[in-house]
Amino acid sequence: MAHHKSAQKRIRQTERRTLVNRARVSRIRTFIKRVEKAIESGDQAVASKALRDAQPEIMRGVSKGVLKLGTASRKISRLSARVKSLAA
Repeated sequence: MAHHKSAQKRIRQTERRTLVNRARVSRIRTFIKRVEKAIESGDQAVASKALRDAQPEIMRGVSKGVLKLGTASRKISRLSARVKSLAA
C-alpha cells in the first residue's frame, strides 16, 4: 500500500485510466467481431461497410495508446483481405 500522497494519487489515476482503456479495447473488439460476422455471412457489401466502420475505431485505439500501430495495421490488413476475397 502506498504511503505518499503522490503515490496514492497515481493509484487512483491508474484505476481510472484502466477502466477507460478497457472500454476502448472492448469497443475495438466489438467492431472487429462485427466485420468477422459479416464475412461469415458471405455478403461483401455488408462486410465492407462493417470494415469501413471498424477502421477508424481501430486507428483511434492507436492514437489513444491502447494498440500499437503495427498491430492495428495488421488487423485492418487481414480483415480487408478477407473482405476482398468474398468477391472471388
